[in-house]
Amino acid sequence: MFIQTESTPNPATLKFLPGQTVLGQGTADFPSADTAGKSPLARAIFAHDGVTGVFLGADFITVTKDDAVDWAHVKPAILGAIMEHFQSGRPAIEGEAAEAHAVQDGPDSEIVDQIKELLDTRVRPAVAQDGGDITFHGFERGVVYLHMKGACAGCPSSTLTLKMGIENLLRHYIPEVTEVRPVAV
Repeated sequence: MFIQTESTPNPATLKFLPGQTVLGQGTADFPSADTAGKSPLARAIFAHDGVTGVFLGADFITVTKDDAVDWAHVKPAILGAIMEHFQSGRPAIEGEAAEAHAVQDGPDSEIVDQIKELLDTRVRPAVAQDGGDITFHGFERGVVYLHMKGACAGCPSSTLTLKMGIENLLRHYIPEVTEVRPVAV
């Protein structure tokens, strides 16, 4: 098995490409070892010192490390954990993956559906290329709240991506949108 790696715009995050399906559909974000309970793959990666986050996509794994740790020291151990996991034949997640977007019903449900559609067709595929994901969290009084995951969480260029990219896109297609803000979950 050959696992490729790619850098991301976030220097603390590296994208691992095992050359096979990681999750059949959706994504899974594990911002700490405590949240990795249902993922044997994430638990194996968190077992190594310096790992602070694991994000699973359709065909990639994004790992975030502590700033005090050098990639040269932790990368070989992560590669080994990923290889061992795929050779074991175990699933990346035990049980069902969570829904990507938060559910919001009410008077703004039509606007929310438009926001989710634009995120799914225009935004999420682009940020997946960089090892991350951006999902809908809420919409209130013209403000869209988004959750940044994987390489997007803590990325130095995430504010620019939100304000200049996503906010402009949503405001262009949906006049009711006035602002986009990140949320910490």
